[in-house]
Amino acid sequence: MVEVDEDSAGQRLDNFLIRHLKGVPKTHVYRIIRSGEVRINKGRASADTRVEPGDLVRLPPVRISDKVAEKAERPAPAREFPILLEDEHLIALDKPAGVAVHGGSGVSFGVIEQLRQARPQARFLELVHRLDRETSGILLVAKKRSALTHLQDQFRERETGKTYLALVTGTWPANKKVVDLPLHKYLQADGERRVRVTTADDPDGMRSITLVKVRSTVAARQAQGLPAMSLLEVTIKTGRTHQIRVHLASQGHGIVGDDKYGDFDLNKRLQKLGMKRMFLHAWRLQFNHPATGERVALNAELPPELSDFLPPPNQA
Repeated sequence: MVEVDEDSAGQRLDNFLIRHLKGVPKTHVYRIIRSGEVRINKGRASADTRVEPGDLVRLPPVRISDKVAEKAERPAPAREFPILLEDEHLIALDKPAGVAVHGGSGVSFGVIEQLRQARPQARFLELVHRLDRETSGILLVAKKRSALTHLQDQFRERETGKTYLALVTGTWPANKKVVDLPLHKYLQADGERRVRVTTADDPDGMRSITLVKVRSTVAARQAQGLPAMSLLEVTIKTGRTHQIRVHLASQGHGIVGDDKYGDFDLNKRLQKLGMKRMFLHAWRLQFNHPATGERVALNAELPPELSDFLPPPNQA
């Protein structure tokens, strides 16, 4: 029997169980909910039931595999990340590229697991939103349940302002300021997740809007076999999976270093020149503070591996 505490107030039952039954596959968590083995205050409950402080949750005995148990005994290495803002409600950190935001899909751990290990005294640390593993920049972590729900509501209602810096191949037309194309998620034969632009009549298509502003252009570097490029400020009005990457590539201007939707031959040449990652960075984030309501505007400057690749402004 587990008693729900204040920090878990309002959490969905499935998410509450996933937190408490570490190492138990999600499929099993949903199975025991559906079967009625999980009870709240002696009554049956569904996955989307919200738990409240003082609720008594009865859990059946669960077994985890030896492999999962062994993994649980080897926790994520403790790691702190560059902090842009921190108070008693939230942390805004600057996530490096190459680090997943959480474990799963072949990744043992991510930012949130490492941060929890680095701060064992923290009662509550949860991701507010996500960034692709290959994307660097601003990531929000809530330190209270109330802050988490408040901030997630803002993301869902599109009250946040999210602007990225992206370097793309070719010269982006200055008058092309909006990409409004629906996106369709699908799985490849190997199970890899992909996204493509689709038509308005696709029932599985999700409307996606991306605003684009040209910050600067980079002349072709013929001696190095590099084409002209454009540095863009990209603001997303919808937060779809791989939205920026797919929208920009659909216009013939793939993101430099993108191994899923970019120019693979160019990427190989770039790697030899030291550019070993995708040039996409979560640069600016605006939101209302969950406690004070004040508008917060954060900036995370380009990391050196990206800024060093750009020529000085007078040469761009």
